[in-house]
Amino acid sequence: MGIWVAFGLMSSAAMADVRQLDWRELRPADWTPPPVRDPMYYEMNPEAQVQTNLDAPLVPELDGQKVKIPGYVVQLEGDDRRVTEFLLVPYFGACIHVPPPPPNQIIHVRFPEGVPYPVTYDAVWVTGTMKVEHLDADIALVGYQMEAAEVISYF
Repeated sequence: MGIWVAFGLMSSAAMADVRQLDWRELRPADWTPPPVRDPMYYEMNPEAQVQTNLDAPLVPELDGQKVKIPGYVVQLEGDDRRVTEFLLVPYFGACIHVPPPPPNQIIHVRFPEGVPYPVTYDAVWVTGTMKVEHLDADIALVGYQMEAAEVISYF
């Protein structure tokens, strides 16, 4: 059994207003993302290591909603102890070992309190207010942004 670690504190009343999301809910039901290939494929085909579907449709109804979603951290900003800005992606290795997913499958997260580095190596739950807006995050074009209120270990 893993260790439960929480960063940020949300009251139980605040948590009652939070919608738990699945990554499929970040894309319209009639849109299918490209398949994710084995990392070996990308090693043998470096030209395929680019983000595709830059025009992937977003879900405007998510704007302003308080949500909770699991995912993996791609570190962007922080210091030697904590990560304060990151991309949240649906599967391990996205943006690092394989090409970035489409923009509607990436969330740019700001968490000024910071998440300790060791927590960022496994899956996390991120809770905060969703913003539907594109952002060029250098590593990838992002379709959603979030100001996190809480980041906890998934396990």
